[in-house]
Amino acid sequence: MTTDSPVTFASLGLVEPLLRVLDARAHVAPTAIQAQAIPLLLAGRDLCGTAPTGSGKTGAFVLPILQRLAAAPFVGEGPHPVRALVLAPTRELAIQIDEAVGVYGAELPALRHGVVYGGMKPRAQRRALEGGVDILVATPGRLLDLLGQGLVALGAVETVVLDEADRMLDLGFITDVRAILKRLPKAGQKILFSATLPKDIVDLASYILKEPAHVTVAPVSHTAEHIRQIVLLVEKPDKRAALLRLLADPKVTRALVFIRTKDSADRLTNALRAGGVTAVVFHGDKPQAEREQALEHFEAGNARVLVATDIAARGLHVDHVSHVVNYDVPSVPETYIHRIGRTARAGAEGEAIMFCAKEEMAFLRDIERVVGRRILGG
Repeated sequence: MTTDSPVTFASLGLVEPLLRVLDARAHVAPTAIQAQAIPLLLAGRDLCGTAPTGSGKTGAFVLPILQRLAAAPFVGEGPHPVRALVLAPTRELAIQIDEAVGVYGAELPALRHGVVYGGMKPRAQRRALEGGVDILVATPGRLLDLLGQGLVALGAVETVVLDEADRMLDLGFITDVRAILKRLPKAGQKILFSATLPKDIVDLASYILKEPAHVTVAPVSHTAEHIRQIVLLVEKPDKRAALLRLLADPKVTRALVFIRTKDSADRLTNALRAGGVTAVVFHGDKPQAEREQALEHFEAGNARVLVATDIAARGLHVDHVSHVVNYDVPSVPETYIHRIGRTARAGAEGEAIMFCAKEEMAFLRDIERVVGRRILGG
């Protein structure tokens, strides 16, 4: 009787410098998305990946990019040309990806990397690009600005990654993305990752990808054990008052409130402020500078409540969130799991409270089936 050998990073074909870094950081085994995507990307395939936040997808594309560029390093005089481009929808995600490139590429010092995004001071931006970079991580709007100023060229790009493509759609970046793609060489590897695949993203994938491989990782179906989950039966007209009552409790020190639409997020934030609550809003219709400022106020404790839509807030990691409030019951159970995972991080305690109207009961039952437990009333 034989058994399948365990999948390791070495078995995926990664080279020794990358394996040493992974070992030093106690990355024992690849995640599901990494196990599927890394061999395909090392082979040069275009790829369309569907994976939720926290699945390890950044490593899934960063590690193959590092390996392929290191195998054929830039040789010549002058600045390093951009050979790999990663487009990300927000400053926060762009910074995270650039940090991952630095971590995973720690033993590949010949490779240069940099990050540019909206709101970055010109001096810091020039410094990021000084001497050229092999791997550039950028938000679409800022990259278009740089292209217009002649400060960056894309003629040598061998690999392009669109990360969280559905979020770029929600934040209104698809026009910018298409303008950038027109400036790239037709040859080369194209990689698209998205948590969901709405029609616009499917159309974009068919436009840029050539005979792509498809990899999919199912969303997680468990919730953190340190999260106290509560459902309150509240009809829709009464939800605003219920939230204000909840926020009157001093135990609610930092609350992340999820709501379905951007307009509703604005109205609720204004109502909270009128009720004496320090609140900020975070969604895709807000300019980048306003989103950054809102997040900074929330992280610094200057705002007690952050009201956010799902796609805009995906990937946010804020410490010490005491409560997550589902103002609307999400229609997709996995969305609920991702929402409440923003509290009780690093072993801390946290509460997840859901306001459920009669017409949302079916969504609640779906969530309970997926998480495998009843969610108790308050």
